[in-house]
Amino acid sequence: MLPTATDDSLGSGKWQVGAAGVVVAPQDWGLLAGLVTYQTSFAGADDREDVNLLTFQPIVNVNLSQGWYLRSSAIWNFDLDNENNYIPVGLGLGKVFELEKGITMNAFIEPQYTVWHNDQGAPRRQIFAGVNFQLPIAKQAE
Repeated sequence: MLPTATDDSLGSGKWQVGAAGVVVAPQDWGLLAGLVTYQTSFAGADDREDVNLLTFQPIVNVNLSQGWYLRSSAIWNFDLDNENNYIPVGLGLGKVFELEKGITMNAFIEPQYTVWHNDQGAPRRQIFAGVNFQLPIAKQAE
């Protein structure tokens, strides 16, 4: 992570390194997965708090008919230095659309609610939404 925020309120002001790991278990009905990340600061503004963050993102997708799916993917945050920890849960709905020329669009919305926290700064309610496009890769002639 590079400290590129244009305002102190938008970033940590610290250079950070870390690691990530993922486990994916496809199911007949959908997908189970988990993503773990860890990041820690090693340089940056001396007047800013150090970063020592562990996150866990459990992912559950349940396939429905006609491209619809249920989803849950809220990110659990554990600040290992400052004990600003919180665990949200979410339940959302998404749809996969087949567009022209092999392009696929995925749109979703997932309201999330924090079920546990130990600090006043934790978000209580969030809405996670997104749209992404998957473009086919053209084969090259041999």
